[in-house]
Amino acid sequence: MSSPQDSRSTQAHADHHWALVLAAGEGSRLQALTTTASGVVVPKQFCSLGDGASLLHAALERARVVAPSERICAVVAAHHERYWQTLPCSIPARNIIVQPCNRGTANGILLPLLQILQRDPEASLLVLPSDHHVRNETVLARSLQRAMAHVASNKDCILLLGLEPESADAELGYIVPLDGNGAGARPVSEFTEKPSADTARLLIERGGLWNSFIFAAHGKTLLRAFESQCPQLVHDMRNVVTASSVAMAPSDALAALYERLPATDFSRDIVERCAAQLQVIQVPACGWSDLGTPRRVANVIDRAAAPPHQATSLLPHVQGFLDLVAQHMQRSSAVSQESSS
Repeated sequence: MSSPQDSRSTQAHADHHWALVLAAGEGSRLQALTTTASGVVVPKQFCSLGDGASLLHAALERARVVAPSERICAVVAAHHERYWQTLPCSIPARNIIVQPCNRGTANGILLPLLQILQRDPEASLLVLPSDHHVRNETVLARSLQRAMAHVASNKDCILLLGLEPESADAELGYIVPLDGNGAGARPVSEFTEKPSADTARLLIERGGLWNSFIFAAHGKTLLRAFESQCPQLVHDMRNVVTASSVAMAPSDALAALYERLPATDFSRDIVERCAAQLQVIQVPACGWSDLGTPRRVANVIDRAAAPPHQATSLLPHVQGFLDLVAQHMQRSSAVSQESSS
């Protein structure tokens, strides 16, 4: 039985739990499905599966298992304003952090990280992409909570969440733990991005996990990882963040900085170069999929007993701007007609 002191300590850690949803990407690999009949490309995070909530809204709901609304942030792109400004996110306006443009996932994480640490120097973060579908959210939620508890007591690690593979999928990345199969957090041996199906099977035999790009870390630890790999970037962006608020309305200084920033990939340029800090926990199979390509959307639809949908009581303004299920069906029908003609 836990003591009152243990309970107070747990609550004290939880008071510094934050979640960051990444929603500034373009989703270029999915544009075959996210382009409307009039030629407008809707970023996938603002689309839905069936008539349900947008993928962004689903990610924000996922974040609520570790943090309250006032400690959930979303990073978005200025040129997507027509979507995120009219799609209620159920988080404070100051928590919607706007990038002047997309300069890769590393910049998309560093900017909100600096803002969060400015507000809460003891923050621990859970970082979530906004293009995931999960059949069993309860299973994933338990792992998200376990991850935050782990980094609260292991502040020097960056904890990756690896999904138990449900197939040898060649479109995904893989994380191989150092000691193969096992419970709890383990060091990381290697990463493999989009291997062949045969290589994926070999990785799975060695205990390889799907790389979900979901991770947790103490904010200061994550910042040190950035400082070790790109100190000038951290210096320049910290100066901008310290000088002005960049949430909702990027400053001229931030826009000027982004104009000269190179695109930087968080996994390749930051995480994989900080191997000593990396750990991974295994998330049990939960029907997880990223929706990066038309094939992955098709797989989610094919595996569902019925087309993915949300409750009919869902408020219309929370729904996505484009239905990926309907787009998939239209595309499949067009391909069938071309094949038979």
